[in-house]
Amino acid sequence: MNKAIFRFPVGLSLLAALTTIFPVSTALAQSGVLEEIVVTARKREENLQDLGLSITALSQTEIERTFARDARDMAFMAPNLILDDTSQGPGGNAAIYIRGVGVADVEKNFDPAVGVTVDGLFIGANSGAIFRSIDLQRVEVLRGPQGTLYGRNTIGGTINVERTRPTGEFGGKLRAGYGAYDNLYFDGIVNFGLHEKVAVKLSGAKHDQGEGYFTNTNDGDDNGRVDYTSFGANLLFTPMEGLEFEYTYQNEDTDQDTPPLLNVGQGDTLFCTAFGFCAPDVNTPTSGDRFDVNTLGFLPTTASPTLAAIATSPTADLIPTRLTATFDTETHIVEGHWDVNDSYTVDYIFGHFETQETIVSNWTAEPLMLFGTDRPAEYEQQSHELRLTYDAGGKLNFVLGGYKWDSEYDIRLRSWITFAVAGTVLDIPQTTHQETESYAVFFEGDYAITDSWSLTLGGRYTKDEKLSLQSANIVGRGAEKWDEFTPKVGLRYQMTDDLMLYTTYTKGFRTGGFNGRVDTVESAEEPYNPEFVENYEVGFKSEWPELGLRLNGAFFYMDYKDKQEEIGLPSTGATGQRISVFNAASATMKGVELDAQWAVSEGLVVRGNLGYLDTGYDEFTFFDGFVTQDLSASEFRRAPDWTGSLDATYEWQVGGGEAWVRGAYHFIDSHFVEQTNRAELANDGSHIIDLSANYAMNNGVTVSVYGRNLTDEDTYAHGLNVSGLWAYASPRPPRTWGVEVTYAWGN
Repeated sequence: MNKAIFRFPVGLSLLAALTTIFPVSTALAQSGVLEEIVVTARKREENLQDLGLSITALSQTEIERTFARDARDMAFMAPNLILDDTSQGPGGNAAIYIRGVGVADVEKNFDPAVGVTVDGLFIGANSGAIFRSIDLQRVEVLRGPQGTLYGRNTIGGTINVERTRPTGEFGGKLRAGYGAYDNLYFDGIVNFGLHEKVAVKLSGAKHDQGEGYFTNTNDGDDNGRVDYTSFGANLLFTPMEGLEFEYTYQNEDTDQDTPPLLNVGQGDTLFCTAFGFCAPDVNTPTSGDRFDVNTLGFLPTTASPTLAAIATSPTADLIPTRLTATFDTETHIVEGHWDVNDSYTVDYIFGHFETQETIVSNWTAEPLMLFGTDRPAEYEQQSHELRLTYDAGGKLNFVLGGYKWDSEYDIRLRSWITFAVAGTVLDIPQTTHQETESYAVFFEGDYAITDSWSLTLGGRYTKDEKLSLQSANIVGRGAEKWDEFTPKVGLRYQMTDDLMLYTTYTKGFRTGGFNGRVDTVESAEEPYNPEFVENYEVGFKSEWPELGLRLNGAFFYMDYKDKQEEIGLPSTGATGQRISVFNAASATMKGVELDAQWAVSEGLVVRGNLGYLDTGYDEFTFFDGFVTQDLSASEFRRAPDWTGSLDATYEWQVGGGEAWVRGAYHFIDSHFVEQTNRAELANDGSHIIDLSANYAMNNGVTVSVYGRNLTDEDTYAHGLNVSGLWAYASPRPPRTWGVEVTYAWGN
């Protein structure tokens, strides 16, 4: 807080300077009208333009018009946001980075650095965080640490997702489509009332991508097929005015090919020098094309080892198999909302989220399986949140609450190693069980000092307890506790009815933990500690009614301490490698963000954002078991200097219905997807174009044709240098197109 006390006046000085460069708007030509955007980023409904924080929001209509199928398709909605599927696990394994802060690992011992919250339920694992977009009402991206209202593990920011609620009236929407790669999908929702006090919404989806994006060079078959099914029920009970209870159930099942990987290993890797698996250059995988794969799948004939035994068998006994994976989830959310009186509201949210997954992988991405795994795992979390909100329409309003969180994670890993002993498969068992308990109390309030100036103060105290048990090949036990207070201070100046300036200081932390992949007793029992980010920000929110323009922006400076880095290292253990976490770095990030919406005319709306990010390590050193490594000169991964998006929608009345066309351009600057800055795991700048044409008839039927990534950019979504043995990568989706028909009726 000492630096905060020093730098907060600097923010006030910048805030005062901004008041001199934003003149009151004069009369201008009349344009279209922008709708008010209501968000729930601070646990209550507020106008986006009244919030002294960096936030971007998409409405239900905007989400539908992007033809988003999951969170990745909305990655361009906000500046300095990178969102990818790492292809390391089934069901979508999210790598979400905001302002250069994030996590990109499949293991669930890595807590997320960017939170994903669905209907008030925080998803505590990267697997399952790539949410589907069947009936979304609104998506909000909060940038910068959210340590007060959302808590630990939101040091980069939060993506807040709200689905539609039951209406109580008969109505709904059905959607069917067909697209590239034999992608056939059906989904829909139906609303109805059981009683004047009971409303019901049912939802379901079936998405079958019959062909994968990838062609296997060995057998000519395609890889990357995905079959997804879901169903859900949402009940809203209103026993009396001001009191309501809501229950949401969601079940999701995914059957798919194991996500294909590419071998991009260079001449300095073991699998290249010893086995000839060498990529021809830093831009080309061993398969020759980023959508061709070499992988063949195998299974040992031996039964799974037990206890500490490492089983062996001849490599000649490996059985060829198609690599497959499953990912199943079940979600229960119970919400209670009570308007005690005109001033006080009480909210309670219970959430239960669990996943079961299986996956068999050949990580070598070659016909010869030098390193393969079988990774069945289960994850379960439960949370309780209780909040009291006060707003009497006076000078003071606040949110006060408590939070409890529990989670368990189990994985029974089998690693198959064939490169260590010639002609022999080493079948290595390792079982991990981890538990987390977390408790927190939080407060955030606003006080109107004058009609123009408002002060925000907030804080959260969090206590975490973690337990890690390792058995089979390596036996170890680790337990640790951490606690932390994360403050927030903000000041807003309402310069005019249409211009607000703000400055904010926030602090966030990502909790410590224990490694999930271990090679020694020490690596199983030694914890890594929390990491911290302090954010200093000055921004503005502005509306220009005469122009139909909304323009928001922010300047930020972030101080990153005790940064957790997951680093691949050689090991004398049975697998020959390990990935361990070190509090190895400190860093500084600063940048600028702009968000704009412009209703140019009654039928034309333009939306855009632009982000600039300057990141740098102050120090990045660690001991690799032999010498101290210094990577302080490295660039941040997934932290491009520039990101930007511009889209325009034009609609008009024709033939008794409504037509509209939409075009979008997205830009991601060059960046690395791996922290040691390997040249083969770098992306050039990409320019992505999406287009769609749509016609809505008066009978509720809408017909659409769309294309995504029409420039067919093939940059990498993820990559990893595996301890000098080899390196693998996975590309972002290629060019796709689709035809869609939607039928909506009632409310």
